[in-house]
Amino acid sequence: MSDHPKEHLKKVLKPVHLWAIAVGLVISGEYFGWNLGWGVAGTIGFLIATLVVTLMYITFIFSYTELTTSIPHAGGAFAYAYRAMGPVAGLIAGYATLADFLFATPAIAFALGSYLHFLHSGIPVLQSAITFNLVFMAINIWGIKESAWFSVFITILAVAELLLFMGIISPQFKMSNYLSHPMPFGWSGVFAALPFAVWFYLAIEGVAMVAEEVQEPKRNIPKGYLYGIGTLMFLALGVMILTGGITDWRKLSNLDYPLPEAIAIVLGKANGLTKVFASIGLFGLIASFHGTILASSRQVYAMARSSYLPGFLSSVNHRFKTPHWATIAGGLISFIALYTGTTAQIIILSVMGAVLMYMMSMISLFILRKKEPDLERPFASPFYPYFPAIALTLSSICLGAIIYYNVLLSLIFVSGLIAAVLIFVLMGKHKVRITDDVLLEKTAVLAETE
Repeated sequence: MSDHPKEHLKKVLKPVHLWAIAVGLVISGEYFGWNLGWGVAGTIGFLIATLVVTLMYITFIFSYTELTTSIPHAGGAFAYAYRAMGPVAGLIAGYATLADFLFATPAIAFALGSYLHFLHSGIPVLQSAITFNLVFMAINIWGIKESAWFSVFITILAVAELLLFMGIISPQFKMSNYLSHPMPFGWSGVFAALPFAVWFYLAIEGVAMVAEEVQEPKRNIPKGYLYGIGTLMFLALGVMILTGGITDWRKLSNLDYPLPEAIAIVLGKANGLTKVFASIGLFGLIASFHGTILASSRQVYAMARSSYLPGFLSSVNHRFKTPHWATIAGGLISFIALYTGTTAQIIILSVMGAVLMYMMSMISLFILRKKEPDLERPFASPFYPYFPAIALTLSSICLGAIIYYNVLLSLIFVSGLIAAVLIFVLMGKHKVRITDDVLLEKTAVLAETE
């Protein structure tokens, strides 16, 4: 390693920041995207898919927290797979994690543009999405502490709005509406709906990406995860069930702004509260948008620092102590996706990356339990080996369903993975052991900044 002093990430995050990042990363999933599951499964079919995915996330998060606290590394699943299975496995997990977060960002950007278009029809969706990208890249480069407190503020507003939303529409809920056309496509629809159910929770694992910026990570990371998953379970099920009972759900199943439309149905489009709600609804989308940019930049940074991506992407800004080039690189990928894909396509690619990453993480957990039995595990997965086994099984089922129902997108995803592995092997990087002490030493933690 070089003898020159190296800039490191700043350790400032506390449990409240982690809760805000965890919920903020995910909460846009309650605002849009999930309703596309109704279109392929119906209300009851999608409810079944959501309950299966909820079980997957409960078991996954309790298991993933063991990895996060044992190996607090900004690379997340990339670091765990590398340590458990070696360089190629690390590459596969890193590729999957990049797809997870890098594609979640433009999907949310599309929804932000659609919400603005709902409020003011003259504002074009694509241009709005690009503008949001640029603004929040700048906020993330500005500083982790500043962006974390922004996450706390914006996430509290987003949660409060969803509670208000449920309060406003609940008097109009009718079970007859919710049970109308409950499973129009049978059990096949349940499998087709799995990626949209995953969207309810996708990205909560992003807390791992800021592990090196957490004060006392082995004590505080579990708190952030557990409070976060509890909050999200309540919001996801409440929003989905209540929204499905206020009208014919088919009117809402293909929109990028289902919640403002639901409020408009209940209160009337002319009601001033309808547009006020849609305006506040931007907070939920912004919370997740901000969080996915934060998480994806840390994944790019970690992989570049370990020579899996060009080295300049691991540069940390001297003034702000943030990975500025990694943030900019993620923004460029987002711009490309915005110009070439639809919301549904981008969501499916993001979910495909997520469930592959979940699988790699659970496999890593099993291997590390045998390979490194003495590794310090401040938070051990409860009900081991059953919890990680359930998470691995359900993740595999989700991935299989996504591939079966989205063959072309799956080919694109797999082709990119094969190309990455071939380039990696041809360059001989699979033979090189990473010397990054944060990755290889079980007790390593990055030095505090001055």
